[in-house]
Amino acid sequence: MAEGNVAADELRLLIERIERLEEEKKAIADDVKDVYLEAKARGYDTKTMRAIVRLRKMENHVRQEADALLETYRQALGLD
Repeated sequence: MAEGNVAADELRLLIERIERLEEEKKAIADDVKDVYLEAKARGYDTKTMRAIVRLRKMENHVRQEADALLETYRQALGLD
């Protein structure tokens, strides 16, 4: 039975760590939201800013491939 108690204590500690991290994640998400609201109040287009943030997360070759494919589709649909 001692193993069961150890496992329960360990599980409880892991769950508590996850809960703390989830709280921190929510706080960070709220901070990011506040920055976007500030940017919007200053006249920036937040939809475009979000797109730029997504692009900056991509590796260069992945971004180039996506840009090339987008350009191909735009031309095919006569959007250029």
